[in-house]
Amino acid sequence: MPTSKDVARLAGVSQSTVSYVMSGRRPISEKTRKRVEDAMAQLAFQPNAGARALASRRSQVIGLAIPFVPDLHRGSMMGFISVIAATARQSDYDILLVTDDEGPEGLERVVGQQLVDGLIIMQVEGEDARVPVIRNLPVPSVLIGIPEDAKGLQCIDADFELAGTMCVEELAQLGHKTVTLVDWQEDVIRRHVNYVKRFHRGVDKAAAANGIKTIHAPGRITIAGMEKAVAKALEQTNGTPAFIAPEAANQDLLVEALNNLGLVLGKDVSVVVNCSDGLAERQRIPLTTIGFEPDEVSRRAVHMMVRDLNDPASRAHEALELIRPVLKRRKSTLHPRAKR
Repeated sequence: MPTSKDVARLAGVSQSTVSYVMSGRRPISEKTRKRVEDAMAQLAFQPNAGARALASRRSQVIGLAIPFVPDLHRGSMMGFISVIAATARQSDYDILLVTDDEGPEGLERVVGQQLVDGLIIMQVEGEDARVPVIRNLPVPSVLIGIPEDAKGLQCIDADFELAGTMCVEELAQLGHKTVTLVDWQEDVIRRHVNYVKRFHRGVDKAAAANGIKTIHAPGRITIAGMEKAVAKALEQTNGTPAFIAPEAANQDLLVEALNNLGLVLGKDVSVVVNCSDGLAERQRIPLTTIGFEPDEVSRRAVHMMVRDLNDPASRAHEALELIRPVLKRRKSTLHPRAKR
């Protein structure tokens, strides 16, 4: 197995220069740095993580704090985690999952034991018990989500308010006079996550601006419950019905309920859902989607963290970044020429 001495010999530099290139503790000319990096690549040299951490006084690990609770949609959460981990590796960082078993004290533990250099916090609630803790930790943190009091925090999220507005405006352009919002599951609503409130606000503002009647139907976990909610909404609908389902967990149930009631998507009813492009396009009738861009949110969260770690002087005292959602028209909404 090659050592740093082998790298130094091949690059024609001292062993200490190789160490400085790996740790970044001293400025090295670009020409010398490239010679060392080329030698490392030629020898397939992998720096010892423990030695590198000791030299730089950093662990090269980012903590990812996520509560594993029953109401989370597992597929979407694993999507966040995989993109965060892959993006972190591109910047030579690993990810340590910190679950909520220990509560906020778990964050203090991994920071106090110097297991992580910074924290990315997911599934942020409106009144999140982790927020007071991270305000006082000596490492940078980035929140995916927005608490009610975001003062002094770095937050990133999809622009859920804009997403709600985009859905309603799209349906208004297709001639719909009534729009039903199939809400998130009850457990999510009870947690008072901020993105639900923001999506509601976007829907209601756009509906008022376009003279559209809105119906709020609760999310359901059974097909019977969804059929009942849909039937009740249809009784209150004027003209061609339209449904928005922003939670991925409701998408299959809503489509099945409408099919069972004899409604053809894109002909008798318009439906906008939140799911992946691949899943939307595999349906018998491809689904129009509102995408919250989880991959972009995840990548940007890691980039913010790496920037803070590599250049502490530029660390923002407070920041809020909203990623623009993407609406993709497919065949589950009325064709513009079929306005009624």
